[in-house]
Amino acid sequence: MEIQRTAVVKLSIPDHRRDDLKRTMDTFRDAVQRFADRGWEGDDNGYVITTRTQLQPLVYDEVREDTGLHADLCVGAVNQAADALSICVKKMKEGERTSKPVFTSNTTVYTTNAITYFDGYCSLAAYGNGRVHAEYVYPDESPQAKCMESDEWNKQGARLRYDQQSDTYYLHVSVTQEREVSSGEAENRTVLGVDRNVDGNLAVTSTGAFIGNADLLNHKRREYNRCRARLQQQGERSAHLTIQSIGKKFSNWSEDFLHRASKRLVSEPVSQDCTTIVFEDLEQIRERISNASKFQQWAFRELKRQTVYKARAEGITVETVNPAYTSQRCSHTECGFTDDSNRDGDAFVCQKCGKELHSDYNAARNIAHKFIQNRRTSGSGGATYHLALKSGTVNGNGEYSPSTAGG
Repeated sequence: MEIQRTAVVKLSIPDHRRDDLKRTMDTFRDAVQRFADRGWEGDDNGYVITTRTQLQPLVYDEVREDTGLHADLCVGAVNQAADALSICVKKMKEGERTSKPVFTSNTTVYTTNAITYFDGYCSLAAYGNGRVHAEYVYPDESPQAKCMESDEWNKQGARLRYDQQSDTYYLHVSVTQEREVSSGEAENRTVLGVDRNVDGNLAVTSTGAFIGNADLLNHKRREYNRCRARLQQQGERSAHLTIQSIGKKFSNWSEDFLHRASKRLVSEPVSQDCTTIVFEDLEQIRERISNASKFQQWAFRELKRQTVYKARAEGITVETVNPAYTSQRCSHTECGFTDDSNRDGDAFVCQKCGKELHSDYNAARNIAHKFIQNRRTSGSGGATYHLALKSGTVNGNGEYSPSTAGG
């Protein structure tokens, strides 16, 4: 099984090459914009172009001639533009409003041919007198050092980011590792159920972890909207520039907020030795979140997206189930009574057995339970699945095993 991670490494750039690297990043951003502009114009049938194979031949030679950008960086620019255009088309198909991608961030995509890794430093394609040699800056025993210096991790492409406030370059390196799965791990799997929300807690797990403050996220969004509305009324250029600035600041804050929440979410199954995370199927819950704002819906989806790639890096699979009745069913092992009256807001009280739980925690337990029951009835692979709870696990037959970790 392939494990994927991202090692974020601070770089030390020679003073005499910093301008060359900055020019490279600016030119790359402009190249991405040119590819995106052409893709947005569409093909002969008027459809937005979203694939690299279609987009690259149209303006690649012009971009190379006009900018002198390294060939492999041009390929990276095409890829980034195509990815952004694909997201726009997806939004269109889902009925969301969208517009042509505009690129403003100081980020450059380095393919494996545009970057070479050495012990303690890397070589980056750039303008000026040859490639830029940049030294890694991190403690000897840090996670970054283990990924960059160990033969166990294979280094792939990377993204170079420039932090203007600190005047610092960071390299986000994609690293992979092949890890064997033992027969015991394949036959015995522990499942963590996750209930997501657009308010209250972002996520609640079947082990009783309440993660992320969705109300804070929504509050920050409302503050940003009010500030933007005031500035739009002014109608001045300075106000427009301020809107762009606070918009970028809020976007960065939101992404970091969800990053920390998804990191915390993945740490839960890691600490509980879980092999599988189970979410509700997004297509099945579209009606439930249809009244939420576009921003809330984005956060709902983004939390799962970030969780998926972080979980994959830990060797944990992510699955989905139809969430029908998971909020109404009593998750108590010996009960399972299902009725609308069981839930009242955040409170869940089973009208049959009297079990009292937080409603989101109850739903998370049921999400994992449904996945396990689906696997039992399908007879998939002969694996034994266990539901991860606060104090232990329950298998598909309802047999409880206490936690060996003392929790």
